[in-house]
Order: sequence, then structure tokens, then C-alpha cells
Amino acid sequence: MLEKKLQKHIDLLMKRYPVLEACKEEIIGGYELMEECYKNGGKLLIAGNGGSAADSEHIAGELMKRFKIPRSIPEDLKKKLIEIDSVRGENLSKNLERPLMAIPLVAHEALTTAYINDVDGLGVFAQQLYGFGRAGDVFLGITTSGNSQNVMSATVVARALGIKVLGLTGENGGELSQVANVCVKVPETETYMVQELHLPVYHCWCLMLEDKFFGK
Repeated sequence: MLEKKLQKHIDLLMKRYPVLEACKEEIIGGYELMEECYKNGGKLLIAGNGGSAADSEHIAGELMKRFKIPRSIPEDLKKKLIEIDSVRGENLSKNLERPLMAIPLVAHEALTTAYINDVDGLGVFAQQLYGFGRAGDVFLGITTSGNSQNVMSATVVARALGIKVLGLTGENGGELSQVANVCVKVPETETYMVQELHLPVYHCWCLMLEDKFFGK
């Protein structure tokens, strides 16, 4: 049962995008996976291709700083910053924001291009997941078909390491829906239409997570 302050975000999402009623429970389930992860000190690792790669970075951008709610850092950290450097520390104490750690596996060009060129193109996300991931984290794989092979390879490593798998796909779900702990299959099959529904889903997740951890 979601808290009232979190349920309001789901209600608004359904009001604005009634078509997402078809995957409402999975959207809630995906949120719950991430909430548990963050409660236990874990992080979110995100990957996708093309437009879904852009979505991966978009999500990290919403989680690593404020989305809507101010995220002032703890008072003890403010004091330490000012003690270390009275000028820069003062500025940092006012402007740093508490993050929810999220790493887009599409963002490390030197590493990814080297691995693709030198080792294995389809293992590029799997390699990063092996390097960054720890048991208790969540891997969010975004693929409109559910069949992106570099995302699927990453799910194998995720499961081997004890990392939960959250899928965000189109209506068919593909291979990803068969192995994910939770898979949100938005009810479209055309790539750009699937992507158009992915954005409100992950925006809702980001709003809920921010409200949970930083809201009053």
C-alpha cells in the first residue's frame, strides 16, 4: 500500500495518461524496487540504446539533484565544508543537493568505445554493470522491443551479482519481460510511441522517489 503522498503521483499519471492503466501495478512495483534499493544504500544503474540512451541520462539527471523539491545537505556536512574552506565551503553549503545515486551506463565514452572496439560490442553494458554494480542495486533496462542484446547481456550479470532487474519496454515485453523482477510494458508497439510513454512513467518514478526521501 503506497503512502498517500506517493499515491497522488500515480493518480495524476493515470489522469494524464489513461492508457497507462494497463501497466499501473507494474509501475508501482518498479517504484517499490527502487525505493527498497535506496533505503538500503543502493543505487540505480540505467542503460538503453538511441532514444533510450537519452532517457537513461535524463533519469540520472532527475535523481542526482533536485527535480521539484529542494534537497539541502545535512547541517554537519555544511559545517565541515565551511571549516575546510570558508569561502568555497560557504557557497557549497548553500548549493550542494542530496542525490539519489544513479549511473547511466551510456555516459562513459572512453570506456564504452574501448570495450566495444577491443572486446565485445554486446557486452558493453554488462562490463560496466560488473564494475559499478553491487548486490542490492537495481538495473533499469530500457528497450522499446524488450530484445536489445546489450541490455539482455547486462541482465545476466545483474542476476549473477544479486542486482534486481527492472524493465521498461513496449507492449510485447520481449526477452526482458521474461527475466526482469518487474517489467513495465507500456501499451504501444511503434518505437517512438513507446518512447513517448516511457517519459511520463519515469518522471512519475522520479517524483515519487524524491517525495519519499526528501519530501516533508
